[in-house]
This record gives sequence, C-alpha cells and structure tokens, in this order.
Amino acid sequence: MQRDLIEPFYGATIQHGPQSDRIYVMHAGASEPGLLASRLAELAIRKGYTKIIAKIPEAAAASFFELGYRREAEIPGFYRNGETAFFMARFFDDARACTAEASAIARVVELSRQAAAEYRQDPASGSCQIIRCRPADAMEMSEIYRKVFPSYPFPIDQPAYLQETMQSHIEYFGVREKDRLVALASSEMDRENRNVEMTDFATLPERRGKSLSLLLLMTMEREMRKEGFGTAYTIARSLSPGMNLTFARSGYAFGGTLVNNTGISGGIESMNVWHKPLA
Repeated sequence: MQRDLIEPFYGATIQHGPQSDRIYVMHAGASEPGLLASRLAELAIRKGYTKIIAKIPEAAAASFFELGYRREAEIPGFYRNGETAFFMARFFDDARACTAEASAIARVVELSRQAAAEYRQDPASGSCQIIRCRPADAMEMSEIYRKVFPSYPFPIDQPAYLQETMQSHIEYFGVREKDRLVALASSEMDRENRNVEMTDFATLPERRGKSLSLLLLMTMEREMRKEGFGTAYTIARSLSPGMNLTFARSGYAFGGTLVNNTGISGGIESMNVWHKPLA
C-alpha cells in the first residue's frame, strides 16, 4: 500500500493517505483555525477519507467545534506557553465514529492504572546495554521494526527514513544484548514547544516480558529532561496492555482515546493518549 504523505497545508503540517484512511494534523503551525478546519473537511471529502484528527491549541478549538469536530483527547502543558493541546476529530463514516471495543479499551486503561498504583520496583538492566542509536544502526533497526509491525503509519522499516529523522528531530534508543539490538523506542522532539512524543516501541518477540520498554522509557525521560523538554506524551495502541501499563507505571496520566485512528499492524486501531510533565 502507498505510504501516507506528510506535507504543508494552509500553514499546518498534515499526514494523509489510504493507509490510515484519514488526515492527521501533526502541527497546527501558523494556520488560521477556521480556515484550516474547513479546508481539512474539503480535502477529506475530495479524497474519500473517513476521519480527520487534528492536534491543535485549545484556543483554536472553537472553530473546529463549530464545524462538527469533537474532542477525543487532550494533553495539558503541550505548548511552550503552557496551553493544552486538543485532539479534535471529525468523522465522515458513522461506522468509524464508534468502536465495539470501547469496554475493552476502558478495561485496559483501568487495569493499567490499578497495576501502576501497586507497582514499586524499577526494572533492572541486568546484562543489557541501553544505547542512543546512530546512523550505522539503521539497517538493524529497520529489520526489527519490519519483524514487529506488518504495517506502520511512518516508514520506520526503511533505513533511509531512520537516518534522515535522526539528523532532524528524532532520537532513537535501543537495548543491546550481546551486541544484538533486541528492543527500540524513540523520542520525537518538538523543540519549539518543548514537548516530546515517546513512540516507536518495538521488542523482538523472544525478549518480551523483560520490561525493556520501561527501561527505554526511563532512559528517554532522563535524556529529554536534560535537553529541557517540559512535557512527554505517547499515542499507544489502545488494546496493548503492555504499552499502556508501561506508561501508567511511569506516572503518565490518561488523556483520552482516538477512535479507529491509526493504520498499524495490518488494520486501523484505536489509540490511547498518555501524558506526563517532565519539568
């Protein structure tokens, strides 16, 4: 399937295409809220997309509400000035606007919160080594991502993409055991607004159950604090108990669910937003 595109759009940066069958406003930028909200709808109708999800400042939300968007999640302190980010959704297919998995998603969130409240032990690194990945690691990294994800919203299975984003705005971290990478994650940095998305977690099947994702997350938080980032967040697969638990254990608060949102592992899945102040 053709990769979704990332491109400028009326002052914003959007991702759109058939893989997730949606438009995603990644950065609102200098866009005018009313114009952006209406032009997004026009693009969705023209392309036949069934969802728009827009990550925007709270102050811009009124224009989106007026055009039939609804708030699905939020991240307090997302912007440099302390303003909250809203995830505003508009659907063009009634079937996509709801999910039969709502009760299961709520259960994953509640169990994650309960387990996190009882968790008192940090994982031990043992014989593994946590590294900051370099361009020379890109081929091995892409092989792990290819094994873990049959499909993904960004081309992390391509070494060139990994190398390019390392040079611009993403720091990748890995777990090495006996000179072999066995787990990965990344910190996607918005330096202008001092927030960072903790994302791209992947652990080889034979190394799961060792809390490697938690080790990576702890390392990334420490490094991002050093670089002055104020807010961390993630958009996690809603029915993945392990990833939701990892963020709950690390003190992240639940920010909402993005319904039928992301093309990943061969289907379109709902995603949970979790957030945490780092400052």
